[in-house]
Amino acid sequence: MAGLRFYNFSILLVLFASLLVATSCHGLSRNALFIFGGSLNDVGNNNYMETAIKANFLPYGETFFKNATGRASDGRLVPDFIAGFARLPLIPPYLSPDNNDFTNGLNFASAGAGALTETNVGMTISLKTQLSFFTFMEKNLNAKLGEAKTKTLLSRAVYMFGIGSNDYITFATRNTTELPSYTREEYVRMVIGNLTDSIQEIHSMGGRKFGFSNVGDVGCSPFLRSLNNARNNGSGCMDEVTILAELHNKALTKALKKLERKLEGFKFSIFDLYAASKERIDNPTKYGFKEGRVACCGTGPYKGNLSGCCAKTVCDNVSDYLFFDGVHPTEKANYQFARLMWSGGADIVKPYNLKTLLKKI
Repeated sequence: MAGLRFYNFSILLVLFASLLVATSCHGLSRNALFIFGGSLNDVGNNNYMETAIKANFLPYGETFFKNATGRASDGRLVPDFIAGFARLPLIPPYLSPDNNDFTNGLNFASAGAGALTETNVGMTISLKTQLSFFTFMEKNLNAKLGEAKTKTLLSRAVYMFGIGSNDYITFATRNTTELPSYTREEYVRMVIGNLTDSIQEIHSMGGRKFGFSNVGDVGCSPFLRSLNNARNNGSGCMDEVTILAELHNKALTKALKKLERKLEGFKFSIFDLYAASKERIDNPTKYGFKEGRVACCGTGPYKGNLSGCCAKTVCDNVSDYLFFDGVHPTEKANYQFARLMWSGGADIVKPYNLKTLLKKI
């Protein structure tokens, strides 16, 4: 498998140092956003890597940006909308050389990433590496701003996580002769363990407010319906991924409640992406979509093929579709999810929505 190599990384570090100098000249944002995860949150980090996992070609980005930005959708992602609701600018990708001020936050997410380092190894930025980038940023902030200002910025910030689906897709579709054998429960514990380790490390650096999306109903995405059709001659969802997602979501809620008791000042919001996505897959017209099972662009059954065929097979009206490609939502769907995450009720986001969490001291 191709090794991971970042373009002009030394140049990025020089630019990053210049960025820190600029930061010291400005007042601190009250509520920065630091974003971690996979393709649902990646706003372009993979553009700066040698990897096949990227969305740097049209029609990705066409609806809002009019060009491909690296976002795996026709337009904005959930973090983009959350930033807007919080009256922040779009949060830039960490690896972009164009950053000039990150007091509003940074986005470390990488398409294909998992909580486990082994997931898509060599082709993405794992959660562990995302955290190392954050740690590098924190040390440089301390050097440039001083510990007091850095502590204030980090304690007021919200840390958004959306990760896990790639781990479970990898596990469910693995070649069992190549990977170690784990039970479902053992595998979920490893994923949750890596995620909670990351949370605790950020907490140790001053982070207090965390926003999470659980794993959505990815087993019923066009990609996995198509794969199930090819492998098992099935016509429905890939049940193994659905089972893993449900186990993960229960374990995540339990783990966060445990951390709330353990970590001083730890507050969290967890959005039930599984319920929100399942509801729209099953009842698309209720939410303004005409199609909840077939993607807007792609080939094969359900247009679920992720081989890069989107450019030639895009739909006529993207707003009719829940899924843009085989696994990623359209901008319209992302807006709906973001609105629920931001201001939804306790039936879909708890114990706080993000709007309330941002106001917590």
